[in-house]
Amino acid sequence: MASQAQLSFDRPDNRTLIVRLAGSWRVADGVPSPSAVQDELESDPPVECIRFDTQNLGAWDTGLLIFLRKLQDGFANRQVEVDAGGLPEGAGRLLNLAAAVPEKKDTGKGAKRTSFLAMVGGEVITAVASTAEMVRFIGEATIALGAFLRGRASYRRSELMLIIQECGAQALPIVSLISFLVGLILAFVGAVQLMQFGAQIYVADLVGIAMVREMGAMMAAIIMAGRTGAAFAAQLGTMTVNEEIDALKTLGISPMEFLVLPRMLALILMMPLLCLYADLVGMLGGLLVGVGMLDITFVEYFNQTVGAVDLNDIALGVVKSAVFGVLVALSGCLRGMQSGRSASAVGVAATSAVVTAIVFIIVTDAIFAVVTNIIGV
Repeated sequence: MASQAQLSFDRPDNRTLIVRLAGSWRVADGVPSPSAVQDELESDPPVECIRFDTQNLGAWDTGLLIFLRKLQDGFANRQVEVDAGGLPEGAGRLLNLAAAVPEKKDTGKGAKRTSFLAMVGGEVITAVASTAEMVRFIGEATIALGAFLRGRASYRRSELMLIIQECGAQALPIVSLISFLVGLILAFVGAVQLMQFGAQIYVADLVGIAMVREMGAMMAAIIMAGRTGAAFAAQLGTMTVNEEIDALKTLGISPMEFLVLPRMLALILMMPLLCLYADLVGMLGGLLVGVGMLDITFVEYFNQTVGAVDLNDIALGVVKSAVFGVLVALSGCLRGMQSGRSASAVGVAATSAVVTAIVFIIVTDAIFAVVTNIIGV
């Protein structure tokens, strides 16, 4: 077992001090304080030169470097010559490296506080640039869709079918669960109020119209924004990190047609079907409450629903769902293409894609509500 660090001094003459280092100079074993050397420097006669003797030095680590660094700081204000030739070769190089870059002090004091107007101006500039980039992306997506309609788009049909499967069949379990619970909740909330007037039969009207016109399309779109939109952003963000999108551009392949177009087409095709499925499952949830809680027969509930819901309501929900599908696809692909080139940036892109898609869905649904009210649909 190595002995602990030992520190001793020798004066071959009046002006020279030899510092002898022996034993194990490691942090775990304990390192002597540099104050002993400082006391020796202050003794008479004054020391003009310091040398090191490390012949008996054992194992050492950063403990030795810390000791020597503190000695250097103490020599800064003294007219003392330091001869580091006796130190281990590795220790000398590390000390020179530490001294090459001086420590920065008071780094936080130089930072200026940004004024409120500057912050507002920066946010406005960022918003304008983001809006311009979004408009450009939508324009490029529209051009790619036009190329598809003309039969000139460059994309893989096998990938389109795979994305359709991911957006359609694989999304049925979560759409079924959420839609069923939404229909059940609507029926239960409506039943509590309608039972006060003996009008519980109109629960069928409430659930049917709400699911077909609003909740079916919106809930399916929000589910797809969190499930598929985030996946699109993560996929394209990872491709951005790996420079695969840059490689496609280098090969003369349009990323809009090769990557964005199949995802947009898949959601345009699948969202209306998911909307109709969500409408049906939501009505089944309402049926469960009506039959089990309100003593309404199956035939009565079915006839009431058929009488309340017409084709205009169904068509409105289907059109909404197709528009929502475009918004989810564009949001996910846009944020994925805008992703930075790091792992954390991919996560930020996925989160931003979900938030962007949900905001667009709610705003678009509000616009639909105003327009349909004006035209009387």
